Amino acid sequence: MEKSSRLLELLRFLRDPHLVARFQHICGVRGTFSGGGGGEAEPSEAHNNGACYHQLDAEETGTVRKRTAGLKNSPHNGSLPAGVAEHSGATTDGAGEAGTVKPLRRNSLTGDAGQEFRVENRFLYYLFTFGTELGNEFFYITFFPFLLWNVDAFVSRRLIMVWVWVMYLGQCTKDVFRWSRPASPPVVKVEMFYNSEYSMPSTHAMSGTAIPFALFFMTCGRWEYSVTLGYVLAFCWCLLVCVSRIYMGMHSVLDVIVGVIYSVVILLVLLPALDAIDHFVLTCAYAPLVIVSLHLSLGLFSFTLDTWSTSRGDTAQILGSGAGVALASHVNHRLGLMPDPLPGRLPLSLPALSGDLVGTAALRFLLGVLILVATRALMKALTISLVCRILAIPGDDVRKARQHMEVELPYRYIVYGTVGFNVLFLVPLIFSYLPHC
Repeated sequence: MEKSSRLLELLRFLRDPHLVARFQHICGVRGTFSGGGGGEAEPSEAHNNGACYHQLDAEETGTVRKRTAGLKNSPHNGSLPAGVAEHSGATTDGAGEAGTVKPLRRNSLTGDAGQEFRVENRFLYYLFTFGTELGNEFFYITFFPFLLWNVDAFVSRRLIMVWVWVMYLGQCTKDVFRWSRPASPPVVKVEMFYNSEYSMPSTHAMSGTAIPFALFFMTCGRWEYSVTLGYVLAFCWCLLVCVSRIYMGMHSVLDVIVGVIYSVVILLVLLPALDAIDHFVLTCAYAPLVIVSLHLSLGLFSFTLDTWSTSRGDTAQILGSGAGVALASHVNHRLGLMPDPLPGRLPLSLPALSGDLVGTAALRFLLGVLILVATRALMKALTISLVCRILAIPGDDVRKARQHMEVELPYRYIVYGTVGFNVLFLVPLIFSYLPHC
């Protein structure tokens, strides 16, 4: 009993929003909370509080009936931690080290822009902003294609498999725990974009662990480079992403720790199975049917876990992209396109850095991104209007239309499945016909 009570006490400590607030204070982040920081927020201010609460219907099955943003009560709620100053009416003077800024991007669900805060250490602000971007959509849609088009398609398609499973399991687990974001106050919301989603575990921490370490283990022995340097870079990548989520006020320390451990467990199971999975995807005649049905069924399962939120769309988007890349891998193998290097040619050596190499890589990347952007815009315009017309759902307000599962699911799958397919099939095929690519 004593050990279990100590464990529970430790878990409460690691989940305490005041621990996050203290770290932010050390890093030079100051909130502009007014009114003494005490008491519970009014409903009109709920979306600025940063945590989610859920009204449970105990008389029925305990399922979630309503989800919105609000202030989650905590044992310490109502007072700022020692040393965390309040700043009401902070200036917008950008001179010197300190300045008042707004949170990163609006809340993707509510449109809330959040509350201003002061940054007294610009270096840490930009460092952790970069770190949190390593787990955002913009990074994924630039990093994976660049790696695929310019470095190693074999490693890239397997890395995407890992990313899909890690992110899918992480998003679904969030909706099982349904833990709220750290309460604000005392936490300062440096980022607002994912503020309406659940927090446990941190999927940023999961992807920030899985991507660099999976990349390290997949390339170690396949490419000639310093193993020590590769491990250090993977560790620094992981650490930067994890710490950035606490700095942003999006996760408790416990959320991040669980995310890292969860990701490690998934890697231990998935990495040894990648050879068999990849061989099946490339060679099995029924692979396309299995790929489509598996990714669709996983999406349907995740869509039934809770009411609509941005995490549902993100999950479908990830699954659609993974299905598109897997289908393109199968088609390439059938057509004899983009063959993998023979085992006798391994390990591969890194090419010498030159102007021609940089120019070719930049040209491929820019041209490929233009094709993907055009694909996404075209498929988005066609899919949403077509699905809304078929289902007789008003399509004037795209945001509201996409909140219907009947629209969201086919929209995300078709659009991002097509984008994923073109990443590995259409774009490299176009490159093969261009002399400078």
